[in-house]
Amino acid sequence: MDTISALATVLVESGIGIIRLSGEEALPIAEKIVRTKSGKPLDIRESHHIRYGFVYDKEEAVDEVLVSTFLAPKSYTGEDVVEINCHGGVLLMQKIFTLTLKHGARAAEPGEFTKRAFLNGRIDLSQAEAVADLIASKTEAGIQSSLALVQGALGEKIKECRSLILEDTAFIEAALDDPEHISLDGFSEKCAQHTEYILQEIEKLLRFREEGRMLTEGIHTAIIGKPNAGKSSLLNALVGAEKAIVTDIPGTTRDTVEENIRLDGLSLHLMDTAGIRNTEDIVEGIGVEKAKKSIEHADLLLFVVDALKAFEQEDEEILSLVQEKKTIVLLNKTDQETVLTKKELEEKTGLPVIAISAKEWTGIKELGEKIRELFFSGSLSFSSEIFIHSERQRVDLEEAKRALLEVRNGLSLSLSEDFLSIDLMGAYSTLGRILGEEVSEDLVNEIFAKFCMGK
Repeated sequence: MDTISALATVLVESGIGIIRLSGEEALPIAEKIVRTKSGKPLDIRESHHIRYGFVYDKEEAVDEVLVSTFLAPKSYTGEDVVEINCHGGVLLMQKIFTLTLKHGARAAEPGEFTKRAFLNGRIDLSQAEAVADLIASKTEAGIQSSLALVQGALGEKIKECRSLILEDTAFIEAALDDPEHISLDGFSEKCAQHTEYILQEIEKLLRFREEGRMLTEGIHTAIIGKPNAGKSSLLNALVGAEKAIVTDIPGTTRDTVEENIRLDGLSLHLMDTAGIRNTEDIVEGIGVEKAKKSIEHADLLLFVVDALKAFEQEDEEILSLVQEKKTIVLLNKTDQETVLTKKELEEKTGLPVIAISAKEWTGIKELGEKIRELFFSGSLSFSSEIFIHSERQRVDLEEAKRALLEVRNGLSLSLSEDFLSIDLMGAYSTLGRILGEEVSEDLVNEIFAKFCMGK
């Protein structure tokens, strides 16, 4: 492979910048541009050491730097890697990066360093995908979950399941090749135990798929309710800024206002929607339709109800739209003399109700606790659960599950073992795709194209 170079830090003015090189020529290229203060060659050949020196463009000193060396195979990519830590001026970083290209490196594609780590066997594909998730994580929970995957938690589980499948398949093949010496007596029971165990593990991974997505992307949360219930006030209170216009005039919000916030350690992607009601106003009507679509696509609905009014027909109509969704009813304006009580609202809706005041910031802590309870059973454990984040992984797990269900069915029908081996190997191959075995070059390129430059 040729030698690649990229800025490993963002190209903005900062304290430091890092230019990363990887490949067979990483050291020779770096040696052409880094020297001692006196201009002599700088020895950077010792792995996992940092050397102090200067970057030179011909005979002109460009910057004072630290040079880190990581020799193959004990580097991030599995190749020789050199990182030049320079001062974080935009022009300065660009100049040093350009010097590496001038002396033989090629500009790296997005994610190409991690791609090389995968291709060189340093990490499997599930770990590579987790690197991108780790960078993109918006919460502490997402960071912990992604880090567990980076460290190989999913890969180890998949390898364990594949080992059991391979054990059963190898036994079948051996018994079919040498029936006189290898008996299949008792094999069905053993195979059934293995199959049930793997199915349980796959089910567990699939069950936590949505939780994994929400840990990294955030919980898509729509704030809904009739006009003037206090939806925009709630958004402003949660965001901590005047993001939405608040007036006493019903129908002020005509379009969706979106913001990302953190609440009780979780990330919420908030959408403040237009008040849902029948209206003759064409523009407001478009906003109402957008609000209804937000209900369809949201992970969580915050149904804001005005405590100063009775539960009206408009509230009833909104309630009919949320029956199949995870919903928390927020009884707003409880800092004033109320007409509607929490108990009455619980009886009318059959949903969890929290009394809040968007104006006084009361009830918000309880809201965070209720969201955690709804989505994560009240707690998040990273020592015992693996939260998969990738849709690709979900598809492969579903396919492996189908193959193993065929194995279970075949065992119940006492089918010949050679028929069982077909589905067993189908599950084995599909699980292998999660680790990056037998995946197309196009798929690999698609996965790494989503990475940031320099990673």
